[in-house]
Amino acid sequence: MTTTLLLARHGQTVWHAENRYAGVSDIALTDTGRAQAEALGRWAAAHPVDAIWTSPLSRAVATADPACRALGLTPQREPGLRECDFGVVEGRTLAEFETEDPEWAAAYRADPVAHSFPGAEDPTAAAARGVRALRDIAAAHPGGRVLVVAHNTLLRLVLCTLLSIPAREYRRVLPRLRNAAISELRMNSDGSAALLSLNVPCEPDMS
Repeated sequence: MTTTLLLARHGQTVWHAENRYAGVSDIALTDTGRAQAEALGRWAAAHPVDAIWTSPLSRAVATADPACRALGLTPQREPGLRECDFGVVEGRTLAEFETEDPEWAAAYRADPVAHSFPGAEDPTAAAARGVRALRDIAAAHPGGRVLVVAHNTLLRLVLCTLLSIPAREYRRVLPRLRNAAISELRMNSDGSAALLSLNVPCEPDMS
């Protein structure tokens, strides 16, 4: 039996508008981010799901809230869906880090898994916990449709892992997930997965 997971990145935050790494920092949504969350809620009203799961970080919870209200569902928080910890670059841009340590920044650009930022979470470990979280969610809703609101880097690492793409390629193969856009993932009971759509705006004017 298969379960359909509708993956969505949270709405825009102040740091993301400036291309800063938010990671595990609990950063609030901007007005644009809240509008994106409302659009996701309207999408959910038109495409109902059986359950809604989110990262425990407030930007993901707030993004899921309109969908929960539209469908009368209580969000379930999954710690395994939290964003990666980016260590010394939390709150900073890659360009800012590059001025401080150009050699490390170059190594990161070449292979962001083997050369993650100083003090950062191991991307391989982050991918593993994210995959476990999605498989557990799918197992809890066999045959169902589930909206999952999480984060840009974590979801890209997870998608690469599930689709047998080398994790080191995540920034090249999946440059970014749009805020509040939908990626449809079919999770099979044997733990395998198939990607049915990627980065589909929940409303036409949000492309």
